[in-house]
Amino acid sequence: MRIAKRLLLTAALAAAVFSAAARAQEGRGDVVYVPTPQVAVDEMLKMAKVAANDFVIDLGSGDGRIVITAAKKFGARGLGVDLDTVLLKRARDAAKREGVADRAQFIEQNLFETDLSRATVITTYLLPDMNEKLRPRILALKPGTRLVAHDYDMGEWQPDEEKTLNVPEKTVGDPGKSYVFFWVVPAVIAGLWVSLLYVVGRGVIYEFDFDQSFQRVSGDLRVDGKNARLPIFNVRGDRVSFEIDAPQGTGLVKHRFQGQVKQDTIEGTVTVGTGQKPIKWTARLKKRGELRMSALDAAESASR
Repeated sequence: MRIAKRLLLTAALAAAVFSAAARAQEGRGDVVYVPTPQVAVDEMLKMAKVAANDFVIDLGSGDGRIVITAAKKFGARGLGVDLDTVLLKRARDAAKREGVADRAQFIEQNLFETDLSRATVITTYLLPDMNEKLRPRILALKPGTRLVAHDYDMGEWQPDEEKTLNVPEKTVGDPGKSYVFFWVVPAVIAGLWVSLLYVVGRGVIYEFDFDQSFQRVSGDLRVDGKNARLPIFNVRGDRVSFEIDAPQGTGLVKHRFQGQVKQDTIEGTVTVGTGQKPIKWTARLKKRGELRMSALDAAESASR
Protein backbone atom coordinates (compact mmCIF):
# COMPACT_ATOMS: atom_id res chain seq x y z
CA MET A 1 0.00 0.00 0.00
CA ARG A 2 2.82 2.41 0.90
CA ILE A 3 4.62 1.65 -2.40
CA ALA A 4 1.47 2.19 -4.49
CA LYS A 5 0.81 5.49 -2.73
CA ARG A 6 4.39 6.60 -3.28
CA LEU A 7 4.24 5.80 -7.01
CA LEU A 8 1.02 7.78 -7.39
CA LEU A 9 2.47 10.73 -5.48
CA THR A 10 5.67 10.63 -7.55
CA ALA A 11 3.72 10.64 -10.82
CA ALA A 12 1.50 13.48 -9.63
CA LEU A 13 4.38 15.65 -8.46
CA ALA A 14 6.38 14.93 -11.62
CA ALA A 15 3.42 16.12 -13.70
CA ALA A 16 3.18 19.27 -11.60
CA VAL A 17 6.90 19.91 -11.95
CA PHE A 18 6.86 19.58 -15.74
CA SER A 19 3.83 21.88 -15.91
CA ALA A 20 5.57 24.45 -13.70
CA ALA A 21 8.72 24.18 -15.80
CA ALA A 22 6.76 25.14 -18.89
CA ARG A 23 5.43 28.24 -17.11
CA ALA A 24 8.59 29.53 -15.44
CA GLN A 25 12.30 29.14 -15.91
CA GLU A 26 13.71 31.45 -13.26
CA GLY A 27 16.90 30.45 -11.42
CA ARG A 28 18.61 27.14 -12.05
CA GLY A 29 18.75 23.70 -10.50
CA ASP A 30 17.86 20.05 -11.05
CA VAL A 31 14.15 20.34 -10.24
CA VAL A 32 11.50 23.03 -10.30
CA TYR A 33 10.73 24.33 -6.83
CA VAL A 34 7.55 23.12 -5.14
CA PRO A 35 7.21 24.71 -1.68
CA THR A 36 6.42 22.75 1.47
CA PRO A 37 3.18 24.12 2.95
CA GLN A 38 3.80 26.05 6.16
CA VAL A 39 1.57 23.70 8.16
CA ALA A 40 3.81 20.82 7.03
CA VAL A 41 6.95 22.82 7.89
CA ASP A 42 5.64 23.40 11.42
CA GLU A 43 4.77 19.72 11.86
CA MET A 44 8.13 18.56 10.51
CA LEU A 45 10.05 20.70 12.99
CA LYS A 46 7.71 19.73 15.82
CA MET A 47 8.06 16.02 15.03
CA ALA A 48 11.84 16.38 15.02
CA LYS A 49 11.67 18.20 18.38
CA VAL A 50 13.85 21.01 17.07
CA ALA A 51 15.32 23.15 19.86
CA ALA A 52 17.78 26.00 20.31
CA ASN A 53 20.78 23.66 20.45
CA ASP A 54 19.99 22.09 17.06
CA PHE A 55 21.64 22.64 13.69
CA VAL A 56 19.14 22.05 10.87
CA ILE A 57 20.24 21.34 7.30
CA ASP A 58 17.51 21.60 4.67
CA LEU A 59 18.45 19.85 1.43
CA GLY A 60 16.77 21.68 -1.43
CA SER A 61 15.82 24.67 0.70
CA GLY A 62 13.87 26.70 -1.87
CA ASP A 63 12.62 29.95 -0.34
CA GLY A 64 14.21 29.00 2.99
CA ARG A 65 11.01 28.61 4.98
CA ILE A 66 12.12 25.49 6.91
CA VAL A 67 15.45 26.91 8.12
CA ILE A 68 13.90 30.33 8.81
CA THR A 69 11.05 28.78 10.81
CA ALA A 70 13.52 26.63 12.77
CA ALA A 71 15.51 29.76 13.66
CA LYS A 72 12.56 32.07 14.40
CA LYS A 73 10.23 29.70 16.27
CA PHE A 74 12.70 27.34 17.92
CA GLY A 75 15.92 29.36 18.19
CA ALA A 76 17.88 26.81 16.16
CA ARG A 77 20.70 27.49 13.73
CA GLY A 78 20.55 26.14 10.22
CA LEU A 79 21.77 25.90 6.67
CA GLY A 80 19.74 25.75 3.49
CA VAL A 81 21.25 24.21 0.36
CA ASP A 82 19.96 24.84 -3.15
CA LEU A 83 21.15 25.38 -6.74
CA ASP A 84 18.50 27.94 -7.68
CA THR A 85 20.12 31.37 -7.36
CA VAL A 86 16.79 33.21 -7.45
CA LEU A 87 15.40 31.13 -4.60
CA LEU A 88 18.62 31.52 -2.63
CA LYS A 89 18.32 35.30 -2.86
CA ARG A 90 14.68 35.07 -1.81
CA ALA A 91 15.66 32.93 1.20
CA ARG A 92 18.46 35.30 2.27
CA ASP A 93 16.17 38.31 1.96
CA ALA A 94 13.48 36.55 4.02
CA ALA A 95 16.01 35.63 6.72
CA LYS A 96 17.04 39.29 7.01
CA ARG A 97 13.41 40.42 7.05
CA GLU A 98 12.60 37.95 9.86
CA GLY A 99 15.69 38.96 11.84
CA VAL A 100 17.37 35.54 11.75
CA ALA A 101 20.09 36.03 9.13
CA ASP A 102 22.74 35.29 11.74
CA ARG A 103 21.22 31.85 12.39
CA ALA A 104 19.72 30.94 9.00
CA GLN A 105 22.22 30.80 6.16
CA PHE A 106 21.83 29.64 2.57
CA ILE A 107 24.43 28.45 0.09
CA GLU A 108 24.51 27.44 -3.56
CA GLN A 109 25.58 23.80 -3.56
CA ASN A 110 24.66 20.38 -4.88
CA LEU A 111 22.90 18.64 -2.00
CA PHE A 112 24.81 15.40 -2.68
CA GLU A 113 28.06 17.28 -2.01
CA THR A 114 26.91 18.93 1.21
CA ASP A 115 28.78 18.15 4.42
CA LEU A 116 26.05 16.76 6.70
CA SER A 117 28.25 16.10 9.72
CA ARG A 118 27.16 19.28 11.54
CA ALA A 119 23.48 18.44 11.33
CA THR A 120 21.43 17.31 14.28
CA VAL A 121 18.31 17.54 12.10
CA ILE A 122 18.03 17.06 8.32
CA THR A 123 14.92 18.00 6.35
CA THR A 124 13.94 17.09 2.78
CA TYR A 125 11.19 17.48 0.21
CA LEU A 126 12.73 15.36 -2.53
CA LEU A 127 11.52 12.69 -4.90
CA PRO A 128 12.03 9.05 -3.78
CA ASP A 129 15.04 8.31 -5.98
CA MET A 130 16.89 11.29 -4.50
CA ASN A 131 15.94 10.27 -0.95
CA GLU A 132 17.25 6.78 -1.53
CA LYS A 133 20.53 8.08 -2.97
CA LEU A 134 20.93 10.15 0.20
CA ARG A 135 20.04 7.27 2.49
CA PRO A 136 23.52 5.70 2.91
CA ARG A 137 25.05 9.09 3.74
CA ILE A 138 22.40 9.80 6.34
CA LEU A 139 22.72 6.36 7.94
CA ALA A 140 26.46 6.98 8.28
CA LEU A 141 25.84 10.07 10.44
CA LYS A 142 26.11 10.20 14.22
CA PRO A 143 23.45 8.02 15.91
CA GLY A 144 20.62 10.20 17.14
CA THR A 145 20.67 12.53 14.12
CA ARG A 146 17.04 13.17 13.17
CA LEU A 147 15.64 13.14 9.65
CA VAL A 148 12.24 14.42 8.63
CA ALA A 149 10.83 14.34 5.10
CA HIS A 150 7.77 15.77 3.41
CA ASP A 151 5.62 13.47 1.24
CA TYR A 152 8.31 10.94 0.27
CA ASP A 153 9.85 8.27 2.49
CA MET A 154 13.20 6.47 2.42
CA GLY A 155 12.15 3.28 0.67
CA GLU A 156 12.93 0.18 2.71
CA TRP A 157 14.03 2.27 5.68
CA GLN A 158 10.68 2.43 7.48
CA PRO A 159 10.00 5.65 9.43
CA ASP A 160 9.97 5.72 13.22
CA GLU A 161 6.91 7.97 13.02
CA GLU A 162 4.64 9.27 10.28
CA LYS A 163 1.68 11.59 10.10
CA THR A 164 -0.90 12.64 7.52
CA LEU A 165 -1.93 16.31 7.46
CA ASN A 166 -4.94 17.98 5.87
CA VAL A 167 -3.60 20.81 3.71
CA PRO A 168 -6.45 22.23 1.57
CA GLU A 169 -4.14 24.66 -0.26
CA LYS A 170 -1.81 21.88 -1.48
CA THR A 171 -2.35 21.18 -5.19
CA VAL A 172 0.58 18.89 -6.09
CA GLY A 173 1.40 15.32 -5.13
CA ASP A 174 -1.70 14.15 -3.28
CA PRO A 175 -3.84 17.33 -3.38
CA GLY A 176 -5.07 18.39 0.04
CA LYS A 177 -2.77 15.99 1.90
CA SER A 178 0.79 16.16 3.19
CA TYR A 179 2.70 13.18 4.55
CA VAL A 180 5.43 13.72 7.13
CA PHE A 181 7.99 10.97 7.85
CA PHE A 182 10.46 10.93 10.74
CA TRP A 183 13.54 8.81 11.45
CA VAL A 184 16.31 8.71 14.03
CA VAL A 185 19.68 7.50 12.73
CA PRO A 186 20.38 4.25 14.61
CA ALA A 187 23.65 3.06 16.08
CA VAL A 188 24.91 -0.07 14.32
CA ILE A 189 24.96 -2.98 16.76
CA ALA A 190 24.95 -5.80 14.20
CA GLY A 191 27.41 -8.46 15.29
CA LEU A 192 28.41 -10.60 18.25
CA TRP A 193 28.50 -9.03 21.73
CA VAL A 194 29.56 -10.63 25.00
CA SER A 195 28.57 -9.83 28.61
CA LEU A 196 29.49 -11.21 32.00
CA LEU A 197 26.59 -11.00 34.45
CA TYR A 198 26.56 -12.10 38.06
CA VAL A 199 23.24 -13.85 38.63
CA VAL A 200 22.24 -16.44 41.19
CA GLY A 201 25.59 -15.96 42.89
CA ARG A 202 27.84 -16.76 39.93
CA GLY A 203 29.28 -15.20 36.80
CA VAL A 204 27.40 -16.13 33.62
CA ILE A 205 28.46 -15.38 30.04
CA TYR A 206 25.73 -13.90 27.80
CA GLU A 207 26.39 -13.83 24.05
CA PHE A 208 24.18 -11.63 21.87
CA ASP A 209 24.20 -12.20 18.12
CA PHE A 210 22.43 -9.14 16.71
CA ASP A 211 21.13 -8.99 13.13
CA GLN A 212 20.17 -5.44 12.11
CA SER A 213 18.16 -3.97 9.24
CA PHE A 214 18.14 -0.20 9.60
CA GLN A 215 16.81 0.45 13.14
CA ARG A 216 15.20 -2.99 13.52
CA VAL A 217 17.16 -5.67 15.36
CA SER A 218 16.61 -9.39 15.81
CA GLY A 219 18.96 -12.27 16.59
CA ASP A 220 19.87 -14.84 19.23
CA LEU A 221 21.03 -14.99 22.84
CA ARG A 222 23.24 -17.81 24.12
CA VAL A 223 23.49 -18.46 27.88
CA ASP A 224 25.15 -21.49 29.50
CA GLY A 225 25.14 -23.33 26.18
CA LYS A 226 21.43 -22.69 25.65
CA ASN A 227 19.93 -20.52 22.94
CA ALA A 228 16.96 -18.16 22.98
CA ARG A 229 15.53 -16.11 20.13
CA LEU A 230 15.65 -12.36 20.70
CA PRO A 231 12.42 -10.44 20.06
CA ILE A 232 12.49 -7.82 17.33
CA PHE A 233 13.27 -4.40 18.79
CA ASN A 234 14.31 -0.97 17.53
CA VAL A 235 17.53 0.92 18.15
CA ARG A 236 16.61 4.53 18.86
CA GLY A 237 19.69 6.59 18.16
CA ASP A 238 22.31 5.19 20.53
CA ARG A 239 19.73 3.64 22.88
CA VAL A 240 18.75 -0.03 23.05
CA SER A 241 15.99 -1.60 25.09
CA PHE A 242 14.56 -5.11 24.90
CA GLU A 243 13.12 -7.94 26.97
CA ILE A 244 13.76 -11.66 26.64
CA ASP A 245 12.92 -14.85 28.52
CA ALA A 246 16.50 -16.07 28.90
CA PRO A 247 17.67 -19.54 30.00
CA GLN A 248 18.49 -19.80 33.69
CA GLY A 249 18.94 -23.15 35.37
CA THR A 250 16.24 -25.49 34.09
CA GLY A 251 13.83 -22.74 33.09
CA LEU A 252 13.42 -19.28 31.59
CA VAL A 253 13.61 -15.98 33.45
CA LYS A 254 12.52 -12.57 32.19
CA HIS A 255 15.46 -10.22 31.49
CA ARG A 256 14.95 -6.52 30.75
CA PHE A 257 17.98 -4.91 29.09
CA GLN A 258 18.49 -1.22 28.42
CA GLY A 259 21.65 0.60 27.52
CA GLN A 260 23.57 3.16 25.50
CA VAL A 261 25.84 2.23 22.60
CA LYS A 262 29.34 3.70 22.92
CA GLN A 263 31.34 2.52 19.91
CA ASP A 264 32.39 -1.06 20.83
CA THR A 265 30.52 -1.26 24.15
CA ILE A 266 26.93 -1.09 25.33
CA GLU A 267 26.58 0.23 28.87
CA GLY A 268 23.38 0.08 30.86
CA THR A 269 21.37 -2.09 33.21
CA VAL A 270 19.51 -5.39 33.22
CA THR A 271 16.69 -6.48 35.50
CA VAL A 272 16.63 -10.23 36.01
CA GLY A 273 13.30 -11.63 37.16
CA THR A 274 10.29 -9.90 38.69
CA GLY A 275 10.58 -7.39 41.50
CA GLN A 276 14.38 -7.31 41.35
CA LYS A 277 16.59 -4.23 41.25
CA PRO A 278 18.47 -3.45 38.01
CA ILE A 279 22.13 -4.47 37.94
CA LYS A 280 24.95 -3.10 35.80
CA TRP A 281 25.13 -4.48 32.25
CA THR A 282 28.11 -4.02 29.93
CA ALA A 283 28.31 -5.75 26.55
CA ARG A 284 31.52 -5.72 24.50
CA LEU A 285 31.76 -6.19 20.76
CA LYS A 286 33.47 -9.43 19.80
CA LYS A 287 32.77 -9.48 16.06
CA ARG A 288 31.21 -6.66 14.09
CA GLY A 289 28.41 -7.41 11.64
CA GLU A 290 26.96 -5.31 8.82
CA LEU A 291 23.88 -3.14 8.72
CA ARG A 292 21.44 -4.60 6.19
CA MET A 293 19.87 -1.96 3.96
CA SER A 294 17.81 -3.96 1.47
CA ALA A 295 15.68 -7.05 1.01
CA LEU A 296 18.59 -8.50 -1.01
CA ASP A 297 20.83 -8.17 2.04
CA ALA A 298 18.26 -10.07 4.07
CA ALA A 299 18.06 -12.89 1.51
CA GLU A 300 21.85 -13.21 1.39
CA SER A 301 22.03 -13.23 5.21
CA ALA A 302 19.42 -15.99 5.40
CA SER A 303 21.29 -18.13 2.85
CA ARG A 304 24.56 -18.08 4.83
